Amino acid sequence: MTTSLFGKLPDGTPVELHTLKSDALELQLISFGAGILSLRAPDRNGHLENVVLDFPDLGSYVQNHGSKAPNFFGSTIGRFANRIANARFTLGGKEYRLAKNNGEHSLHGGPGGFYNVVWQSEPAASCVSLHYVSKDGEEGFPGNLKTGVRYSLSGMQLKIDYLATTDAPTVINLTNHAYFNLAGAGNGSILAHQLKLFASRFTPTDASAIPTGELRAVAGTPLDFRQPTAIGARIGIDDQQLRFGHGYDHNFVIDGGTDALKPAAELYAPSSGRFLEISTTEPAIQFYSGNFLDGSIVGKSGARYEKYAGLCLETQHFPDSPNHAQFPSTLLRPGQTFRSTTILKFGVR
Repeated sequence: MTTSLFGKLPDGTPVELHTLKSDALELQLISFGAGILSLRAPDRNGHLENVVLDFPDLGSYVQNHGSKAPNFFGSTIGRFANRIANARFTLGGKEYRLAKNNGEHSLHGGPGGFYNVVWQSEPAASCVSLHYVSKDGEEGFPGNLKTGVRYSLSGMQLKIDYLATTDAPTVINLTNHAYFNLAGAGNGSILAHQLKLFASRFTPTDASAIPTGELRAVAGTPLDFRQPTAIGARIGIDDQQLRFGHGYDHNFVIDGGTDALKPAAELYAPSSGRFLEISTTEPAIQFYSGNFLDGSIVGKSGARYEKYAGLCLETQHFPDSPNHAQFPSTLLRPGQTFRSTTILKFGVR
């Protein structure tokens, strides 16, 4: 594990770059957004290549994260991942109004979410822990929230552990927003990737991507990935949910309960032979097919990231959970500890 200076924010705050290496993988993390900068994995011929979309420098991250439509490349997302309808929720009889950054809604914690701050780093031999204290009232959320995320690398496996405590009742939903392309970042689209989701149901949305509250079976819909299926096979079907999401941008309910570590997804790129297996303690996974990438972003490799250049598989709780009592709870109280684990296991065939 090595640490160096990645750059400085406009106010002079330094941002650290941490590089972790196992015998098979190389992971680079930055303290801005506690994010994954790059993740190099071997293909079937042993060739190492970055398999997550990136920006070329810190200035590009700062500019994108400060825009009206950030892409959140590789960042830790919080205090609440995904959307909260109308940027408000009620807790203990009190209504909390959040910062709006997705029309009338709050998305990924608001414009000053966890992706847009510098975390404190604690590097170790085979892992890096990053910490951030979100103060009471930040982006409208109650309670002083102490949050930690730890990235651990071993062999072909990356483990991400989340931990949080609060001094007042609040809501929390954490995830990582990496965009994967197992053919290599900048090497074409992900439409030929084969995806399997361990999910028999999903949460359909309205036209503004807010859940209706229904848990709908994937059977008979273009969202059925219970068997490995090319992402491009059905993405162009005239289906209401695909129209609403401009492609895939949906929360899938993982089979097998809410707390135990369980398989969530498998992804395979036939061109490179790389595959990715994701397991998690979270109850859901958001599959986003990179529908709003438009070629305006140029990665470190010099390639432009066009539509479908990468995909996200974000392990998390359901979107808008604070406004749906029937969804798994995202409430965190003083004296409780939020814990969550997601494991990314790479391989080739």
